[in-house]
Amino acid sequence: MGRFVEGQDRRQRAFLPECLDDYVGADNPVRLVDAFIDELDLLALGFTGARPAATGRPAYHPATMLKLYLYGYLNQVLSSRRLEREAGRNVEAMWLIGKLAPDFKTIADFRRDNGDAIKATCRRFVLLCRQMGLLAGGVVAVDGSRFKAVNTRDKNFTSNAVRRRIEQVEASVARYLAQLDTADRQDDETAALRSVRLNERLGRLREQMQALHDMEEALADAPDGQISLTDPDARAMATNGKGTGMVGYNVQAAVDTQHHLIVAHEVTNLGHDRSQLANMGRKAKAEMDGEQLTVLADRGYYGGEEVRACEALGATPIIPKPLTSGAKAQGRYGKQDFIYDADANIYRCPAGETLTYRFDSVEAGKTLHVY
Repeated sequence: MGRFVEGQDRRQRAFLPECLDDYVGADNPVRLVDAFIDELDLLALGFTGARPAATGRPAYHPATMLKLYLYGYLNQVLSSRRLEREAGRNVEAMWLIGKLAPDFKTIADFRRDNGDAIKATCRRFVLLCRQMGLLAGGVVAVDGSRFKAVNTRDKNFTSNAVRRRIEQVEASVARYLAQLDTADRQDDETAALRSVRLNERLGRLREQMQALHDMEEALADAPDGQISLTDPDARAMATNGKGTGMVGYNVQAAVDTQHHLIVAHEVTNLGHDRSQLANMGRKAKAEMDGEQLTVLADRGYYGGEEVRACEALGATPIIPKPLTSGAKAQGRYGKQDFIYDADANIYRCPAGETLTYRFDSVEAGKTLHVY
């Protein structure tokens, strides 16, 4: 293979074997993960198993499991089964946890049993970033992301979904009854066997109909009119594409605009962001040690009560106001096309004419200025 870069022979023996540390560069992020976790007091943070048991089989140290978990988080490896594979084939993971290979069940149990301790670790990391001056900008951007749950759409029920499924079952019952009538008018053996199969299908449809009626009664008692069978906390949420709704969670995150570090986060099951502005502003302000804060958000967060609550916390929200007027769609000018002259107290329209002040009126506790 002349004129090509050639690799080493797999069977070549080395007199001085290479060290695993040689495969991990000095600026590799896994070294930061290793140094950060080694300095934590895992017992004070609440990790289970931080103090070993006197009897039984030795367990993995929580530091080992936390390093593997954070490594997966940094590299978008979220599945416990995928983390198990990475621990056995990834050189960085081998270096980080000393060539240990915990199975997926151990990884999943660690994540389940130490949720509060992992949150405390995240807060400790934010504190470290603040001490290093990485969160000194005073400006955060807030946004929400939809995370899909294990619960499928077929296992999520709302009143509209149950009504549609009942209509589908009723249509199927009517179709099978018509086929039964046809089979009854025939005297051969094939028609008799067909009648048996149709009756079995009708029995299953009646059971399904009864289950849907029971679910309809349960939905009447549900606080938010929605029930998920697999993940009780998951909720159906709309997405941008038509017919692409999903069952999952709405994860809110406040990110520092200077270094793009996540300052605060919270998992909700609300399908909208309208009630989360003040909540995330409060969390971000607490994490950034109470300094003056500016919160950036999109139109989905706009709401008068939320804006006032955010300002009361000492945080200044900057949000575009949603365009709710239908004037543009109807071919007319919108309110944003009119320029207000504060000195003369008039509005100037795009045609050059002016709207002069007439009077004030009060409707539903609001003062309206009429021009």
